[in-house]
Amino acid sequence: MLAGDTIKSAADLRLPMVGVTLTSRYGYFRQILDERGRQTEAPEVWEMSKFMELIPEKITVEIEGRDVYVQAWLYEVKSLTGGNVPLFFLDTDIPENRPEDRGITAQLYGGDKAYRLKQEIVLGIGGVRMLNRLGFVIKKFHMNEGHASLLSLELLKEHKRDIEEVWDERLVWDIEKVKDLCVFTTHTPVEAGHDKFPYELVSNVLGEPVPLSVLRDLGGKDHLNMTLLALNLSKYVNGVAKKHGEVSQNMFPGYEIHSVTNGVHSYTWTCASFKRIYDKYLPGWANEPELFVRVGRIPDEEIWAAHMEAKQDLMHFVKSETRIEMVPEILTLGFARRATAYKRADLLFTDIERLQRIGKGKLQIVYAGKAHPKDEAGKWLLEKIFVIKEKLKGNIPMVYLPNYNMDMALKLVSGVDVWLNTPMRPLEASGTSGMKATHNGVPNFSVLDGWWIEGHIERFTGWAIGPYPSESKVSDTITDNEQDARDLYDKLENLVIPTFYNDRLTWVRIMQNAIGKNAYYFNSHRMMRRYVTEAYIR
Repeated sequence: MLAGDTIKSAADLRLPMVGVTLTSRYGYFRQILDERGRQTEAPEVWEMSKFMELIPEKITVEIEGRDVYVQAWLYEVKSLTGGNVPLFFLDTDIPENRPEDRGITAQLYGGDKAYRLKQEIVLGIGGVRMLNRLGFVIKKFHMNEGHASLLSLELLKEHKRDIEEVWDERLVWDIEKVKDLCVFTTHTPVEAGHDKFPYELVSNVLGEPVPLSVLRDLGGKDHLNMTLLALNLSKYVNGVAKKHGEVSQNMFPGYEIHSVTNGVHSYTWTCASFKRIYDKYLPGWANEPELFVRVGRIPDEEIWAAHMEAKQDLMHFVKSETRIEMVPEILTLGFARRATAYKRADLLFTDIERLQRIGKGKLQIVYAGKAHPKDEAGKWLLEKIFVIKEKLKGNIPMVYLPNYNMDMALKLVSGVDVWLNTPMRPLEASGTSGMKATHNGVPNFSVLDGWWIEGHIERFTGWAIGPYPSESKVSDTITDNEQDARDLYDKLENLVIPTFYNDRLTWVRIMQNAIGKNAYYFNSHRMMRRYVTEAYIR
């Protein structure tokens, strides 16, 4: 989602950019949930020819000692501003390849370590070769997470010094030249998010595009760490929120790690009813999100009417998907994201009896999110939430919507009253769903981690859960579930619910502040301008 928003803003801002990715013919997966919350996965097959054009050029990459052919599909992201960003989807499903090689670009996050390494060879090395074949002259390569960092090895080969005799083979490789060409953004403080491959596997699958001794210097002595490789071959490195920059610096001491806080594409993540009032009172907002600071121009009653229209749309969707009827006048909490343990989707249910006392007749809850097929803890969490949903029946209406996707996400972030986020600190690198909510006047109720540390003003843009981050501890690794749950319940009972039902004026002011203080800044236009000035033209 973030990569897509990045490309859209680049087109709106008419930046000279090109995107490279993999086709993922079978998608991630289509989620099927039974009545007990047990998840099964089905392929999400899509036909590229309906959306994009197959170009004639092909390149090869070496995998397991053989040539693998790579073709590309072209999709153009066009903006009403006149900007146009070409996006190339790399594809190995072509007759020239063996059956096992044709499947390399079949599925997102599929297979074992060998499969993943093969994908990263196609993306990184194949991506550079395809851009060269197409005649692009690239001034900066922006590696979006470590998955693309093998492109740096291809650049090392391109910029190999012409030296006949050297006492140290490392002098042959123009590392500083490659660093000048590369920008690297790390997106996660979660260890599993940093790909690592044993060197025996690397030798078998990748071979030696550069000598193994050089690769160990750049990517780690014990195994090839793709994040470390990118860190060592990039001049500019950043995390995706101020706090995440600090946490990344702590994870990788000795590297200078900046921060550019993420943003979301304003037009994409604003619902129809709010688009209408923004067009009326803030003309030009879609390409100048800074105009959200003037949200005070919009009458309170029109903000509330736009929200209730979005809420009605969500209620209709919920009924069509689940046959459960929700009431627009009742305070609605929304929680939708990957179902994985550190997101703590069950924190809201720490004390079921207290939640029922607080929320009976006053609260309804909408959940959504997929668990990775291999994340057993995440799948167990889904089943736990379904058990809780049954326990709440008759007191607090609750639904879990299957197969979370972009269309559903927009309905959720615009149609709920409060956006809930409860990650373990400091594992939320940024968190963009809350930014989407603010574009629709929906305040956040969230743990102070990621972007919310920067966006939160208590009772003004929303509410915090748990303690404020310590300035003395960079990592803030201690998360107290009991303390966070108590704070969540206390604020829900004493602040959120009373304000919603008893003080409409203050509630609408909080909605306005979410737009004027959060959406105006946490958008991908601001993010891309910062990348241009701080990373691309350095």
